[in-house]
Amino acid sequence: MTKRKDAKRVEKNWLEWAVFGVGLALVAGTLGYLVYDGAAAGDDPPAVEVRLGEPRPTGHNFVVPVAVTNHGDQTAEGVTVEVTLEGAGGAGPERGQLTVAFLPRRATREGWVAFRADPRAGRLTPRVLGYEKP
Repeated sequence: MTKRKDAKRVEKNWLEWAVFGVGLALVAGTLGYLVYDGAAAGDDPPAVEVRLGEPRPTGHNFVVPVAVTNHGDQTAEGVTVEVTLEGAGGAGPERGQLTVAFLPRRATREGWVAFRADPRAGRLTPRVLGYEKP
């Protein structure tokens, strides 16, 4: 005598198939984008641009918003930006610095630089002092 087991076959319902399909499409799309991005990415070095916003008074000093953008294809680390204020308050130039720890390709980071004198009464000049290659 042989025992015969009736194997019950469990069928998936439409919701399980829909979740499977959506998950498969998301994974395939993500992998496709990563492969394309890796193949199409250039090898240009970081191209760092600095933009200054409108100065604002605070309790004890003035702050100037700074936006640092990397237009290059490579990441920059330790980006140091210097902002010089000339012609305000009658004294010599006043300098402020901002360091951005990590600036990915095609990304923007924002920060503030503080001054004792009112920057609205002088001229602000930003420049990138340097950065490191990760």
